Amino acid sequence: MTEFGDGIVVIYVLGGPGAGKGTQCAQLVKDFGFSHLSAGDLLRDEQHREGSEFSQLIQDCIKNGQIVPMQVTIKLLENAMKAAIEKKGVEGVEGWESGRGRFLIDGFPRKMDQALEFDRTVREATAVLFFSTTEEVMLKRLLERGKTSGREDDNEESIKKRFKTYLDTTMPVIDYYREKGKVAEVDSSASVEEVHAKASQVVNQIFRGEMSDNIKLD
Repeated sequence: MTEFGDGIVVIYVLGGPGAGKGTQCAQLVKDFGFSHLSAGDLLRDEQHREGSEFSQLIQDCIKNGQIVPMQVTIKLLENAMKAAIEKKGVEGVEGWESGRGRFLIDGFPRKMDQALEFDRTVREATAVLFFSTTEEVMLKRLLERGKTSGREDDNEESIKKRFKTYLDTTMPVIDYYREKGKVAEVDSSASVEEVHAKASQVVNQIFRGEMSDNIKLD
């Protein structure tokens, strides 16, 4: 039995590092009132949180381009979802009344076991929004971001490790949901505005209950 019921919409936002997931999520939050949960941001915050039992483990994983154990990530996501439902419900935000909610979960699941465990224990994914682009585009974006981001993993050596991890472990997750007819693929090589228009089109279809099979928007 899952932690959350049918009133909760969960859209996984997946794509390679630098595919534009965070940028597009920020736009969709403004348009649709989502709560945007970045697994990476939650883990980065946790590694610096005073007294965290997971701090050193998370630091080592990020430094080596490895995936943090799923129990840690799922617990952080579940806690953040509960907090958002409580806060937005009290504030009376549209789409969050009576225990309802809508979440964009960015950069998760990265592996099949994460996907299966989250779907089983927290909430089954409504859909997967997959931002696809070339490795060349992603590398260029990440190196540019690294000049100002301060992130430990925005350097060429870590980026290449992250590309390999993405291809080896995250693409099978996308393929799994594609077999279930839940993947909306958007080419994110274009401008932020063009990609946003396509992503918004997908979200509208999901909310109208019109996504009965996979979607691909080039």
